[in-house]
Amino acid sequence: MKTEIQDNLPWAEKYRPKTLSALLGQEHLTGKNKVIFNFIFQDNLPSMIFWGPPGCGKTTLANIIAQKTKSNFIKFSAATSGIPELRKILERAKEDSRFKEKTIIFIDEIHRFNKKQQDILLPHLEEGVATLIGATTENPSFEINSALLSRARVFVLKKIQPREIVKILEKILKKERIKKIAPALLNLIADLSNYDARVAINSLEILVKSRKKPSKSLVREIFQKSHLLYDKKGEEHYNLISALHKSMRVGDENASLYWLARMMEGGEEPLYIARRLIRFASEDIGLANNSALLLAVSTYQACHYLGYPECDVHLAHCVAYLAKSKKDVAVYKAVKKARHDVREFGSLEVPLSIRNAPTKLMKDLNYGKDYVYPPDYNYKVKKNYLPKELKKRKYL
Repeated sequence: MKTEIQDNLPWAEKYRPKTLSALLGQEHLTGKNKVIFNFIFQDNLPSMIFWGPPGCGKTTLANIIAQKTKSNFIKFSAATSGIPELRKILERAKEDSRFKEKTIIFIDEIHRFNKKQQDILLPHLEEGVATLIGATTENPSFEINSALLSRARVFVLKKIQPREIVKILEKILKKERIKKIAPALLNLIADLSNYDARVAINSLEILVKSRKKPSKSLVREIFQKSHLLYDKKGEEHYNLISALHKSMRVGDENASLYWLARMMEGGEEPLYIARRLIRFASEDIGLANNSALLLAVSTYQACHYLGYPECDVHLAHCVAYLAKSKKDVAVYKAVKKARHDVREFGSLEVPLSIRNAPTKLMKDLNYGKDYVYPPDYNYKVKKNYLPKELKKRKYL
């Protein structure tokens, strides 16, 4: 019966690595005498956060630790379980600790825990009741509160490179005694999987079990939905908008268009991109080309009216224009200096000469006195309009 169940498992689960040596791509952590290898060998695990992209082996590594350490190992999904279940697990761990039994709690997608859920873990980790292993695709700095983060070591798992994915696929085919898949198709699967071993294995299984002749066109059909790594709320969101901004700033229109394409293919909201372009037009181009802001605002309107896919050309038009335009950050720097002075000096008094004087009382108090109307002097009026404490300040 066990063999029958095993045979029916999806390949990604059926061939999940069982040892550190079989886990490819993370040798910087799991290789002999590397940090996690030593933790397991010494059976002395600290609380850990595994941070890495999908399909890089976070859950697999946790499973290997479970098999190799002398601890009760409890899996918990932050996506499907809540506080009541977590409290029960922690109570059980506390009870077991009285009998000198260790407990490791593996929390998948720990970034889905809110602050309250994360805080529940803190006293139990401090008391040594349980050891935490959390897995996340999101930057822990953004998604895990500092108190919990300070009690765990963060380990960054790398993307699994295409050559390593090909090795994984070859091993699976060998175990399945399948020889009909050409190396070129394995390379194509690895390239299209976007460093995600699970996606690659699932795609290979579909390819093998389909009744069609294996071909590049069939592989591409299986990958009909792009597996581009992009999370609109996570770190990659900020990485890509930063890459776009910096590429436009340096005047590299080709890189700018590539990063724009990455965001669009990843499903980024076009109005978000358009808003960032409006900001860029004033921050990085400013007075060097006032038309840049007009085009950016028009691009936002076009995106609002059309949406995807039609507005892609408008975004590309604007990005290319901004990248190729002359740059001037004088206004950006000027407003930063002015805001610094506001914070530094507080609410300085408005000079009497430029105060509004709508009532007789205000006029009697010299509001607006000695004000000179600039148009009457061809705008060649030399008077101080700054507070007296900042009389000689220059921002531009």
